Amino acid sequence: MSVAANPGRASSVILLRETQPRGFEVLLRRCPGGMHGFPCGAVYKSDYAPDVLRRCRGLSGETARKILGAHLAPPEALGYWIAAIRTLFEEAGVLFAVKGKNQPITLDADRDVGLLEKRAALRAGSLSFQCFLESENLFCDAAQLAYFSHWQTPAESSRSFDMRFFLAAMPDDQTPLAAAAEVDHSLWLAPDLALQLFNRGELPTTFPTFASLRTLADFDDVKSALRAYQIELS
Repeated sequence: MSVAANPGRASSVILLRETQPRGFEVLLRRCPGGMHGFPCGAVYKSDYAPDVLRRCRGLSGETARKILGAHLAPPEALGYWIAAIRTLFEEAGVLFAVKGKNQPITLDADRDVGLLEKRAALRAGSLSFQCFLESENLFCDAAQLAYFSHWQTPAESSRSFDMRFFLAAMPDDQTPLAAAAEVDHSLWLAPDLALQLFNRGELPTTFPTFASLRTLADFDDVKSALRAYQIELS
């Protein structure tokens, strides 16, 4: 099993999808205990191992460091993006990756049985993310994730964490899985509706999730939300 790079260091992905005739929804998961949140997971040292970093495109370690802060080494900073991509695939079956010549991938539960079988092996710990990427000749597409926010609990807390949140648009040619072993269910909700449910006590969640939903409720569509947080990399 992987060893966490730093207790509490983690990445979370806020996945967005357009709705008709307008607006958008976010993917929420109900975890054990009834709390709702976005797909998230710990950042491991294996997420920024040299062989994994070589399997990442769209963002350099130096740029990732400029975005997250100089206290992180470039590989560690880029590891947050890789952990976010890995976690989203493990939890929801959505994979931000490209093939060898930057070709986009498609992922559907009915057609891509092999990939989803390897996803199960990833979750079980019998397959590393590096081996998964190499076996499929895939590269993490870090450019698809826009850095959104940073939440950290006080140092004196009994269970401190250092969480980085990212925004990403749901790929048109992929279908998220309905559920995973560590969650009761998943659901898509418009941010303003999620806030209404929270206020009625029907959607318990943490403050970082609530604050993220409140921020996103001010946007009209996925493009405007991503545009506000995407950083020019040139």
